[in-house]
Amino acid sequence: MAEVLTPQKGDRGWIVAMTPEMAREAGAAEGSYLVLYLREGQVSAEILPPASEEIKEGVRESVAEFGDAFAEMKRLGD
Repeated sequence: MAEVLTPQKGDRGWIVAMTPEMAREAGAAEGSYLVLYLREGQVSAEILPPASEEIKEGVRESVAEFGDAFAEMKRLGD
């Protein structure tokens, strides 16, 4: 049975992790995400490729530098 995909609401649309089958069918890299946009009764989509190692390293550095601030923001809430 196919697994259930649960979209996450982003700032501009809903984000769905693409299954390997979806990525193959779309000609996208495995680990890509599908972003769905709803506008004026229509749906459009964009494929976001997985993050590069350079981007991942930048995020790791930011978390190492600002991790305490991120934890405090999370504790305080939105």
